[in-house]
Amino acid sequence: MRFKRVFFFLALAATAQADWTILSTASEPGRDGLVHRHIVLEDPVGSQRITMELAIFPTKSCTLRILQNEGGAVGLGEMMRHEKCLAGVNGGYFNENFAPLGLRIANGQMIAPLQRARLITGVLVASPRGVQIIRSREFSRRLGMTAAIQCGPFLVDRGQPISGLNDSHLARRTFAGTTGGSRALIGVCSGVSLAGLAKILATTSLAEDLKIERALNLDGGSSSAFWFARENGNAFSISEQKSVRDFVGIVSK
Repeated sequence: MRFKRVFFFLALAATAQADWTILSTASEPGRDGLVHRHIVLEDPVGSQRITMELAIFPTKSCTLRILQNEGGAVGLGEMMRHEKCLAGVNGGYFNENFAPLGLRIANGQMIAPLQRARLITGVLVASPRGVQIIRSREFSRRLGMTAAIQCGPFLVDRGQPISGLNDSHLARRTFAGTTGGSRALIGVCSGVSLAGLAKILATTSLAEDLKIERALNLDGGSSSAFWFARENGNAFSISEQKSVRDFVGIVSK
């Protein structure tokens, strides 16, 4: 009996360490070097499948904008077309009065200040240095940011999944990732835990020569949305299920 019990816990540990499996992928080019990648994954025990949509972009020719939606009247697709974006997702957290929670910088102007809070531990940044994800404590106005959005939690740091993330609550997720090189990404996925998403982003080869060094969770659940402009002028789109306060758009430099 003791042997069976030990074997059972060893099996659980092995399952916990196992990687997610990619079942299928499909890619399509966008404008200015962007790529839309659709991925279907299965968890280590084969009990859960999720879909993931990524917009992978070159940081030498593209950057990010934070687009304000103060009244919440505009949807992601309409905003992306109006602002001539190449791709985009929903943005960060906001309160019941539709005020942003955490730092927002749009077009170089601070819309809302940095906050010190347990959940919003990172900032997605665009500056003359490129696109970065930094810790909230690393924030400095001297970075010359043209766009910034504070959110969280951190999912990946130094290429490793963050430990201690919730592994039981499944929800739609929106996220951003950087490689430390010449590419970055934004994306959404269907119902997955924060811990599961962190592991996928850190350990799964989602695209050729793509190694995510840092990743940050954005507002998820019914806020999650994704939009990608195809080369032919049409768009692939997943709409948000409620009004959101702001969007993260990819634009040409």
